[in-house]
Amino acid sequence: MNVKPFSTERLIEPSGKLLLVLLGCTLIIGAIVSEYAADVAFGQSRLLFPLLASAVLTALLGMAIVPLLVRLKTGQIIREDGPQAHLNKAGTPTMGGIFFVPTAIVLSLVWASFYGRISPDLIAVCALTFGYGAIGWVDDWQVLRRKSNKGISPRLKLTLQIMLGLLFAGWLFWYKSPAITHVSLPGNVNLAFGWLFLPLAIFVLTAESNATNLTDGVDGLAAGTGAIAFLGLSTILTIDYPDLAIFCACMSGSCWGFLVHNRNPATVFMGDTGSLALGGALAAVGLSSNNLWALFIISGIFFVESLSVIAQVGYYKATKGADGKGKRLFKMAPIHHHFELSGWGETQVVGIFYTVNVLLVAIAYLFR
Repeated sequence: MNVKPFSTERLIEPSGKLLLVLLGCTLIIGAIVSEYAADVAFGQSRLLFPLLASAVLTALLGMAIVPLLVRLKTGQIIREDGPQAHLNKAGTPTMGGIFFVPTAIVLSLVWASFYGRISPDLIAVCALTFGYGAIGWVDDWQVLRRKSNKGISPRLKLTLQIMLGLLFAGWLFWYKSPAITHVSLPGNVNLAFGWLFLPLAIFVLTAESNATNLTDGVDGLAAGTGAIAFLGLSTILTIDYPDLAIFCACMSGSCWGFLVHNRNPATVFMGDTGSLALGGALAAVGLSSNNLWALFIISGIFFVESLSVIAQVGYYKATKGADGKGKRLFKMAPIHHHFELSGWGETQVVGIFYTVNVLLVAIAYLFR
């Protein structure tokens, strides 16, 4: 019996529209199941309605703002050393984070006020999210102004992230210490960090935001995985942190609504304005709710994306010869580009990453 070798050509390549619909169904089912699991009456939905409201409003706003971004000539500059198939994306407007991130922030505050649950935690998380989005906006603006791939320097960007992270971590330490400095792990393990919580929190914030930034390289990838990750966190927080759960539901819905315009073929990119805000928001929620272990599992895709870049650079330097050239561990990093250059279509990469992220959320929920 002859068995044909596996080939990426045998993989189903879904359309961007199909992925959008399947993701939406997954998010809706996840929100409903989570509420019933938490014994929350459907008529007083805490997650589903904020999710849907954010998605609809973001999609509608995009219909007005995306054409405006086109008129303002905010077209993305595509790296020439990236996948050649991406060169035809040049000119697609970027900086889409300016409409889907504020939508989630505002709606979360409004929705939480209906329940009278606007806690200091929620205000601080919203402020941190806005701040990281502002850093991304400055970087995007410099890219457009200089008409190159280089915005503000990496050192300046990292410094700004650390400064905001220090403010947020310092507030957490002052407001919620000593409970916040005890990190819970599976098996009833409780680690007391004390003052070391400050550098830990800053690391989590900068690492998560930069990881989501690296993931934003294929149409719909960062927004879709972000939507899944936020809904995963919201299901874990529904009972103990209802206002943060609402925030996560709104962020998830806004990412989904943004995908109406960002799915393959994308008519707008989120830019650093969106990607840095997404990572900062995830990290801020994880830190505020003391759910770092769940955050780590849910952020598995982002972690692997970052790890692939670190491994690629490290391997290249370690194998550098007399000619100054080294070997590459992957065809290209981050790893989603490796899969593209291995013959996978963009939507195949996105679909598989979505599926993996859903499984990670399920694991985090079961072992929370």
